[in-house]
Amino acid sequence: MQTLDLGNREEGKIWHRKPSPSTQQGVIINIIHSTTGYHSKTIRFLNVAFDTSGDSLLAGDHQGNVYAFELAANKFNLVQRTAQACTALAFNLRRKTEFLVALADYSIKCFDTDTKELVSWMRGHESSVSSISVHGSGRYAITSSADTAQLWDLDTFQRKRKLNIRQSVAIQKVFFLPLSNTIISCFKDNTVFAWEFDTLSCKYQLPSPIEGSALRYKVFAVTRDGRVLAAGGKSNHLHLWCLDSKQLLRIIQMPTKVRSVRHLEFLPDSFDGGSNQVLGVLSQDNILRFINIQTCKLLFEVGTHEEGISMATLSPNGRYIAAVMENGSLSIYSIQALTQEINKPPPPLFKVIEESSRSRFDTDKLTVRVAPGISAKPWKSKASKLQTKVLRPQRDVSHEDKENELPDGLNKKRLQALLKGFGEYPTKYRMFVWRSLLHLPENHLAFSSLLDKGTHSAFVHLQNEYPIKSRKLLRVLQRTLSALAHWSTIFGELPYVPLLAFPFVKLFQNNQLICFEVVATVIVNWCQHWFEFFPNPPINVLSMVENILAQHDKELLQHLMNYNITSQVYAWPLLETMFSEVLTREEWLKMFDNIFSNHPSYFLMVVAAYIICSRAPLLHCNQKEDFEYFFHHRNNLDISVVIKEAYHLMDCTPADIHPRRMLDDFVPLTKGQYPIFNKYPKFIVDYQSQERERIRQDEIEYLRERQLVHEVEAKAIERRVEDETWYRKQELLRKAEEQRRKILIQEEEKLAEQRRRLAAVKRERRFLKYQQDQREMELKRLDDEITRKASMRDQETAATIRDVEVQQMELQSQRRLFEQKLIKEQEAVTQEVKGELDTSRRKADLEEHLLQRLIETDQGREHTHQKHRLVEECLAKADQEHLDTGWRAQVLRMQRCDDMDREGRYQEIAALLRDNRATEAELRDAMKAEEAQKVSNIFLHEACLVSVNKQGPCLPSTERLRDLRASRQGLETHQASSKTQSQPGNTCLNDSSGADSSAQFSLDRGRQELETRERELMAEVRQLRQRLMSQAQARQAPSPVDAQGSS
Repeated sequence: MQTLDLGNREEGKIWHRKPSPSTQQGVIINIIHSTTGYHSKTIRFLNVAFDTSGDSLLAGDHQGNVYAFELAANKFNLVQRTAQACTALAFNLRRKTEFLVALADYSIKCFDTDTKELVSWMRGHESSVSSISVHGSGRYAITSSADTAQLWDLDTFQRKRKLNIRQSVAIQKVFFLPLSNTIISCFKDNTVFAWEFDTLSCKYQLPSPIEGSALRYKVFAVTRDGRVLAAGGKSNHLHLWCLDSKQLLRIIQMPTKVRSVRHLEFLPDSFDGGSNQVLGVLSQDNILRFINIQTCKLLFEVGTHEEGISMATLSPNGRYIAAVMENGSLSIYSIQALTQEINKPPPPLFKVIEESSRSRFDTDKLTVRVAPGISAKPWKSKASKLQTKVLRPQRDVSHEDKENELPDGLNKKRLQALLKGFGEYPTKYRMFVWRSLLHLPENHLAFSSLLDKGTHSAFVHLQNEYPIKSRKLLRVLQRTLSALAHWSTIFGELPYVPLLAFPFVKLFQNNQLICFEVVATVIVNWCQHWFEFFPNPPINVLSMVENILAQHDKELLQHLMNYNITSQVYAWPLLETMFSEVLTREEWLKMFDNIFSNHPSYFLMVVAAYIICSRAPLLHCNQKEDFEYFFHHRNNLDISVVIKEAYHLMDCTPADIHPRRMLDDFVPLTKGQYPIFNKYPKFIVDYQSQERERIRQDEIEYLRERQLVHEVEAKAIERRVEDETWYRKQELLRKAEEQRRKILIQEEEKLAEQRRRLAAVKRERRFLKYQQDQREMELKRLDDEITRKASMRDQETAATIRDVEVQQMELQSQRRLFEQKLIKEQEAVTQEVKGELDTSRRKADLEEHLLQRLIETDQGREHTHQKHRLVEECLAKADQEHLDTGWRAQVLRMQRCDDMDREGRYQEIAALLRDNRATEAELRDAMKAEEAQKVSNIFLHEACLVSVNKQGPCLPSTERLRDLRASRQGLETHQASSKTQSQPGNTCLNDSSGADSSAQFSLDRGRQELETRERELMAEVRQLRQRLMSQAQARQAPSPVDAQGSS
């Protein structure tokens, strides 16, 4: 086993000598990446991906280095340094040099391996990308993470769709099915959905697994034909689903030491038609086991417990296994070496066992045991017990037996018996049987020397004559034909060699050495005497077919001769194409199973048998075009009948016309070097080669001369184009100069116009500035006037307040004097009442005394009359005093009422004073707000006022303001005169009469009239300002339109 340490190298060879992997391990090379320095360490590889050819792979390590390994070219190079650990790789895009890499920052980048440049950077995931699946066309890719899956268009690198899921159900894997437009999505709840790629509609859902099963799907694998899905998880069971029927095919139980499955992948096979039968299972013990899903047999294992595998991937051509080991290294395994023991033929059923050396010639001691087969191949023995049978030894081995013995333990007679029994060899073992029947030497060095000579000149333009869609198939066909031409010159001159070799190239395109040796063996043995009549078809071989046809079906031959149909029409197309045009793949393989197992003459018998079995349609043909069409297209013919008829012809053909008499027995190719092939008219071939070389030289000379003529013509055309271009440029320059002059004239006119406009604008701005300054001066004067008025009003308000306070003090002093006077008057009235009461008491006493005196004395009437008059006078006087006392009491009551009314008036005056102070405060606030609004209006409507001042509307407004000032001054003088007139009325407060009570409120009414006049004056000022603003706006609105019209 060879080891490669990448170190700090960016490119180099993978191995220095050709690897020869052992059968037990199968390791071609082990690759490590170590760094040297103060701390030496090994950088672990994380992911590996093969390209579509299977001969190149990408490997990404933990530090983000991505290496490309070309196994066929034996070289490696560092293609990118991403500086981040890669989580997934994909190397099978439509553009072969581009690859996708998923990084640890959840982004996906596309790089080019040739230019080593970043092609695109795709973002959208919010968690680590676990897998990248690329569509078979290479145009689309699906990237999967635990929370989402996204579909990308690799032509535009734009995201087309995004799969959103619930948080409770995570994604396990989303991938494309091979050879179809179906997307498979697998979730952690064991649900599997299939989606149509074009419409993204759900096609179907796989039913739930068996109830009670603890298997949770984690890993998946699909066969190359997309029909079988394998699923595994934390169990030793594998579920195989048939995607056509949507049913569970079988459950495979792995060995008990397998507890969980970490990775699944089918092993590709070139000859199984895409229905892969071998499945690779990587378990938790880091061992990769390969099992046959049909026989459930363990075929081989990769890895050990000491050298475990963490992840692995298989090449699409089924040749290599790239495994990332537990220690971080990368190992490349050869599948051919690992399957060498499996591909061996089954052991023979009969074994000769010698008891001892002393009884070597004792016939009684020699026994043969019949035992069942132990191999994993489908060779099954029906016997279940050991059987013995005594046979006679054969001391001499005949030449025929030597011929029947084949390599690898096979026997030709037994193979022929098997072939007659089943009609064909098993599909899985057909290539192995063919290689044994043909005795292929596998001369690697000789074939490499032929390939090193390059492409033969006869097949350089092969794609023009044979436009094959597959570039790989065309390349292999070109290499095979070139190797044949370098081996023998005749094959470069034959026009039908591509037709002859094409079916074998298509069958062995993945192994060019085997393909070349099969074609060479077929030419040497089954194409004997074909080239003796070069460049004409092999008349001798065709005459053999015609003789066979004349012997066994004269009627058909006569029918062909009647319409001038020669063997070059009915036999040569079948021979030169090896029946590839008239048979399907399965029929062709079945027919060549019999051809390779028989004498070379059997091939001609098959041609005759095909013609004889087709006699019915041929007898109905009467046009040459119909015959040609029949032998160049597929027909409804049973190949088994043709094969049986060929065997019948082999047995029934007379010896004198039998091809066996003319054709040699099978001769394999020699080992080491290929045999010399010179069975052709050398002088003709040499002449044609010389003629071809002469023609080629003439053609080269002609091409050289034509190239010179083309160059001269191209130079002339180029010169003419340059002249035309120069004239065109000159014309364009002239037109451009004229256009530039016109533009300059227009620009000068525009500049003059702009200068005129600028001068007008400057004048207008100067005038506007003058008006603005005048307006500012007027506004400043108005502000000063308003400030002066406000200060005067504040002073008047303060004086009024002081007057009111003085009046209040006077009222309070008068009130106290009035109260003292009332107290004195009340005392006087009390004394008067007391005097009156004493007087009335004395009067009553006097009257009683007088009455007693009148009663006691009835003396003289005059004296009585006088006394009576005196009494009356006294009574009158008493009544008068009583009236005076009542009036005084009434006056006292009226004074008390006046005092009570005066007290109420005093309280009302106090309330009015408080209201007046509040009103004055509100008036001061309103004046401040009005001043602020006036300032804001000055700045906001400056332009309006300027336009107003332009047309002189401010004169009436100033006159109106002067009138308002004059009227306000007159009002103030009127208020002052009224105040002075009302001051004498203050002395009437001490008067006891109620007739002058209205004079007590003259001060308040004057204050109210002043405030009312002030409000009216301010309202008029506001109305005047609003009127001025509206006039300015009305005059400024059409000004932009006029400006535009003027411009």
